[in-house]
Amino acid sequence: MKLVISGFYGLGNTGDEAILDAMVDNLRTSLDEPDITVFSLSPEQTASKHNVKSIYRGWRHDFKEKVRALREADLVLSGGGGLLQDTYPTRIIFGPLPYYLLIVFLAKLCGTKVMFFSQGVGPVTTPYGKLLMRLFGNMADFITVRDEYSKKYLEQRHVTKPETVVTADIVFAYQSKRDTICIESLPLTGDEKLVGVSVRPWFEETAYQTEMAKLLDQFIEEKGVTPVFVPMEGEHDANVSRTIQGHMQHGDQTLVLGSDFTPNQYLQFIGECEMMIGMRLHALIFATLASVPFVAVSYDKKVESLAMRTGMWHHSTTLEHFTAASMYANVVDVYEHLETLGAQLDEERAELKDEALRNVTLLKEKFQ
Repeated sequence: MKLVISGFYGLGNTGDEAILDAMVDNLRTSLDEPDITVFSLSPEQTASKHNVKSIYRGWRHDFKEKVRALREADLVLSGGGGLLQDTYPTRIIFGPLPYYLLIVFLAKLCGTKVMFFSQGVGPVTTPYGKLLMRLFGNMADFITVRDEYSKKYLEQRHVTKPETVVTADIVFAYQSKRDTICIESLPLTGDEKLVGVSVRPWFEETAYQTEMAKLLDQFIEEKGVTPVFVPMEGEHDANVSRTIQGHMQHGDQTLVLGSDFTPNQYLQFIGECEMMIGMRLHALIFATLASVPFVAVSYDKKVESLAMRTGMWHHSTTLEHFTAASMYANVVDVYEHLETLGAQLDEERAELKDEALRNVTLLKEKFQ
């Protein structure tokens, strides 16, 4: 079976690279020697890492090669991840939403079937974005989405013609391997109580950075923890992490992991933590995979959806309402109930893995 995978790959985002890891590994486990081509911003790196064919994803280069790959494929997988949104600037054919939907349109022009695979959807708020969703979203032959919110959002945007099934993020079926390089990279004695922290830049919003600094200072003073920042998107996240360190009174008692580790290596490190405080969705998915309790700071509905699905939402909050004063008690409550919450997450993780694998099972049923 010839497959083309279209997504946010080759750009150094740990969450999206984890998605590609999980997709490729599970497709190879479930299908008979699939022939996989990935559209990537770093095609040579993607091809080498995954032993796949890879084509530059941008419009300005290798356009004929992309069309040829779409025409020869049995199925195009759009996803996973949060591709269908217009939070970032959108022009006629540039920006996430028009790019991914025009790939769908090209595939259909080539006579190739399309599956939205383990997608997160929204927000789509501009008139142009809503038009694109209505015109091209309905061209998909089948859709799986990673949460109920995404399914409802598709319906609100009038994407109703293809069948849509709620599954889970494919990363819940991640095939991890033991690796200690992250923890070995840090100057630790082995007696530290590690707390993972995942932060990210979010447009012009900076108030959460000083609030996170206050919260971590109090956590260090009262509980003697060692916060470790986990930069899930390279230097973008590492820079914010260092900014928060600079706001702290006890910033010298925190650490920042290197920004060039693999998804598997970050996952293995998070498994060594007592708990997570996080913004990035896939940092929290990694925590769930490792049964590590977390407090989510939701900048997007996808984070809130995960926290609700895992039973961690009542410990969490939105970015808009995040303050040290309002959230410190929640953080301590999680910290003081690690065993109970870890067992709860362990049960949720098993169910979410089954749901993640349904993405591949449904692919086989519908298209093989």
